[in-house]
Amino acid sequence: MFPLWTVLGACLSLLIPDLFTWFRGIWITSGLGVIMLGMGLGLTPQDFLRVGRHPRPVAIGALSQFVVMPCLAAALAMLLKLPAPLAVGLILVGCCPGGTASNVVALIAKADVALSVVMTMVSTSLAVVLTPRLTEALASQYVPVDGVALLLKVLQVVVLPVSVGVVLKHGAPRIARRMEPVMPPLAVIAIVLIVSSIVGSQRDVLIDQGAALVVACVLLHAGGFFFGWLIPRCLGEPDAIRRTISIEVGMQNSGLAVVLARSGFTNPLTALPGAISAVVHCIIGSTLAGVWRRGRSDQSTPRP
Repeated sequence: MFPLWTVLGACLSLLIPDLFTWFRGIWITSGLGVIMLGMGLGLTPQDFLRVGRHPRPVAIGALSQFVVMPCLAAALAMLLKLPAPLAVGLILVGCCPGGTASNVVALIAKADVALSVVMTMVSTSLAVVLTPRLTEALASQYVPVDGVALLLKVLQVVVLPVSVGVVLKHGAPRIARRMEPVMPPLAVIAIVLIVSSIVGSQRDVLIDQGAALVVACVLLHAGGFFFGWLIPRCLGEPDAIRRTISIEVGMQNSGLAVVLARSGFTNPLTALPGAISAVVHCIIGSTLAGVWRRGRSDQSTPRP
């Protein structure tokens, strides 16, 4: 139901913006912190061991994530001639790591869920350095980009809450067990509020220029899903792993893009692509997962 709530929230914010525009500033940062804390609570030592035992699929996914998506975002921003704030926001989305919603979509798609969790963890870790640097390299042609400021913000909104989650998981397991069941619904609420807040606050611009931005986001995420499936297929990976990498590459951490856009750039329009991206990749990912779930797999067994 996550995509449905996201779409409903975005549509409602277009009709009644005041329902959601109060959710801004520290609220958006705190909402992302809740999402990342939930990721930390879900990590176990076995996840790290899995990376060491079978690094090839994770490496393929990470390279696809941070090569395909940033380059595709930059190309689309140029080809569609997006205004500078929207171009920067789209590039920022492309430079972000995989989102936690990908783990749920991987489950629906009968993909390798454990691999999905590890890939999200690895891409999030790499994003601490790669997201600011890639954004600086690709978006500086539009506006000045402070890579150091973006790096510090990533440390604050990603590393800190994930680390707190991991520490709670292993240092206070009783507390972590009580928190874990409520984290997924809280994460859903947080991302819906983040998306709806940005859509509501930029309602007039979205109505005026929304068509080009929606097309850009659809092409970006559709391309991510396609190349995320094609690259491992060309490298001979089994079906379950191809599905997993496709989902991880196609679904970005759009909440992180929104927070970085809000804090790292003065123009509020820079956050709008992240909000639209959250709606688009959930719809495409859920649809694709449904198709894969009903289709026949090649019966390849996921790597243990």
